[in-house]
Amino acid sequence: MKNIKLFTLGFAATFLTLSMLSNSLFAANTTNTGTTRNETRLESLAKFTKTLGVVEQYYVDDLTINEIVDKAIEGLLSNLDAHSSYLKEKEFKDLQVQTEGAFGGLGITIGMKDGAVTVISPMESTPADRAGVKAGDIILKIDEKSTINMTLDEAVSLMRGAPKTSVIITIVRKGEPKPLIFNITRDVIKVDSVYSRIVDNENILYIRVTNFDKNVAEKTEEIFKKHKNIKGVILDIRNNPGGLLDQAVQLTDLFVDDGVIVSQKGRNKNDDKEYKAKKGVVTSASMVVLVNGGSASASEIVSGSLQDSKRAIVVGEKTFGKGSVQAILPINDTQSEALRLTIARYYLPSGRTIQAAGVVPDVIVHSAAVPHDENEFSVKEVDLKKHLENELTKVDDNKTTNVKTDDNEMKPSAKKENISESDLLKDLQLKSAVDIIKVLNITTK
Repeated sequence: MKNIKLFTLGFAATFLTLSMLSNSLFAANTTNTGTTRNETRLESLAKFTKTLGVVEQYYVDDLTINEIVDKAIEGLLSNLDAHSSYLKEKEFKDLQVQTEGAFGGLGITIGMKDGAVTVISPMESTPADRAGVKAGDIILKIDEKSTINMTLDEAVSLMRGAPKTSVIITIVRKGEPKPLIFNITRDVIKVDSVYSRIVDNENILYIRVTNFDKNVAEKTEEIFKKHKNIKGVILDIRNNPGGLLDQAVQLTDLFVDDGVIVSQKGRNKNDDKEYKAKKGVVTSASMVVLVNGGSASASEIVSGSLQDSKRAIVVGEKTFGKGSVQAILPINDTQSEALRLTIARYYLPSGRTIQAAGVVPDVIVHSAAVPHDENEFSVKEVDLKKHLENELTKVDDNKTTNVKTDDNEMKPSAKKENISESDLLKDLQLKSAVDIIKVLNITTK
């Protein structure tokens, strides 16, 4: 049977065949010998069937058997773990659309944390991002509906809708004395998953990956073809909620030329897999990876793997800590409905797991502007009445070189492909990354 590509919404993906699933289920039933286990299984199934019948016959509202079974499946999956769920036709289609890089809604990736619907991260340049929603925000209400006991799929469904319509979300944020209310207008979310810029005067390539859709590795490799003689790479995956596992592996593979990138281990041997490096496009340039609490799943694979292999220095804040693998398994002949089921945990090259632990950066830098306080009244050498003349102003009899730069050269930030000094002063984490690469370039000469 053909392999079925597995889609995720901000979670790692893998590949699995239905025949493999059937085999593993059969093995689970037959390898444990003894009549007692089989009898217990039959008793449990009989109890479940009887429960369905009782609900169908006596529940206050008239429900069809299909509705009752759907609710039973939803309850089963939601009680397994925070990431397993039942995908009906609409949810399954929405999931497939998102991995293509465009979908409708607010641009929020959410997860369950301590039973609360929590923002993993707002996607860059989306309505939620522009409104000021932040990673770690707890969604208390969507319009007038409380999110208490609400599933992730229900929350996503409420926040999605036709473009130009609005939704009100009530948020609890750490450090705020009362809930925050955001009235956000929905839009078609088209995620530019990868873009790059050059840091002024440093020849350092900045690559921003906002989401691991199906085009990430290919787009990043195209960027490297345009910038061949760079002195360093900054990979920014802050507030990146994850996406496709194969893209995380392929992106990491661009920076390392051998060794294990990530491995996954499940209950069944069929779910075990090891992903190794084999490409290696940019393996010598100094590298820093930027992460924060909104970096999850595939982002943690990339940052953790590059950290373990000593290929990059990780800078920023501790990541989200999502270290499990979900498979999307269609459950009907038309493949219109599916189970999103946790089938494995993934492990970094060192053997460590990041499940509930996250990736701890090599250099902890909190999100802030660069603290600087230039005293305009301070006295410099150039202000002294009889200071020595700057010899750089006289190179030879015919040419002069001034240490000051022409006005036209002081405006690179106006170009989208550049990051200026003023941009760096607004972002302490990014400024730290640039400084680390400069130090690495000096010490490795």
